[in-house]
Amino acid sequence: MVTEEQVREALRSVHDPEINRPIEEIGMLKGIQVSPEGAVRVDVLLTVPGCPLKDEINRRVTDAVAPLEGVTRVDVVLGEMSAEQREGLVTSLRGGRPEAQAFFTDGQTSVIAVASGKGGVGKSSVTANLAVALAAEGHRVGILDADVWGFSIPRMMGISGRPVAFNQMILPLESHGVKIISMGFFVPEETPVIWRGPMLHKAVQQFLGDVYWGDLDYLLADLPPGTGDVSISMASFLPGANMLVVTTPQEAARKVAERAGKMAGQARLKVLGVVENMSYFVCPSCNERHHIFGEGGGQEAADTLDVPLLGQVPLMASLREGGDSGTPIMVSDPDSPASVELRRVAGEIARLSKSKVGKPLGLTVAAGAAPTGNGGHAGHDHAGHSH
Repeated sequence: MVTEEQVREALRSVHDPEINRPIEEIGMLKGIQVSPEGAVRVDVLLTVPGCPLKDEINRRVTDAVAPLEGVTRVDVVLGEMSAEQREGLVTSLRGGRPEAQAFFTDGQTSVIAVASGKGGVGKSSVTANLAVALAAEGHRVGILDADVWGFSIPRMMGISGRPVAFNQMILPLESHGVKIISMGFFVPEETPVIWRGPMLHKAVQQFLGDVYWGDLDYLLADLPPGTGDVSISMASFLPGANMLVVTTPQEAARKVAERAGKMAGQARLKVLGVVENMSYFVCPSCNERHHIFGEGGGQEAADTLDVPLLGQVPLMASLREGGDSGTPIMVSDPDSPASVELRRVAGEIARLSKSKVGKPLGLTVAAGAAPTGNGGHAGHDHAGHSH
């Protein structure tokens, strides 16, 4: 006859789909009953009413218990946590601190912010593809879309929906193995966000302090163009971090990118390196490189800032198309020249950050300066994910 302890042991492998912790560990496993005939009843508490993932939780519990020898039937009874139980869960996830933290994670995350001195350099497409590349290597990765006015990460990553929130905790959505939070999940895409400094500061604070990121290795923050309110807020919340500068080869882009890089020192950030986007175009007929936006801007910016040039990403139609379709080129065409170079840049970032992983870090910023590829696709809709 199967025992309650055997059932409990089997359930230790069952994780909540969104929080990604064992259901027993986070207080969702209310009780287990085993009848003499081998019928097993498992009572599970959902974090909030009306969970659209309740069927997935039911399936995971059933799949874990049903194979046990002696089990003749599995009944999963779903209930709801009380307000006190939800508060206890949030406090537990915050490491025993009920108050908001500067950064709601385990303190072992390298934050890599992607900023642009001016718009149009491809900061969002670089962010999305670097995140996917890092995730493909087995790293736990998130994207914070801090471009409150010009958010494009949801479209580029092929995701839509509204994250669930309870007890001042927000659960990010996920796409291509990357956790994501964006203003685009809270306002219609066509609605302009007309906010001034204090409201922007509060939004950044909530994205960092109220979103439960879990145990991330890397958080990539897609910052808006320029060195304004959002960049200053990020620096104040996450001091002592790094900046990754993204530029195009052209002179105007390089100059602005250098200013963004020099801002890092004043904000107590360290420039990690430079990525030159749209470096060249390879003619499909003659297979020759054409430097449409000029040549050498990325290297000049790197020399001026005294940091390495981490990569030169070619201009490709499929890179833009990937953003439009919601499938980054790292997924749609992993062997393309752009994907190969972006994967190499991701490897360099991981190498440069390796000695820092496991230590509390501030910001790793990618700053840029000329055309951004924005794209879109309403991929898998996680609207209202809650339990």
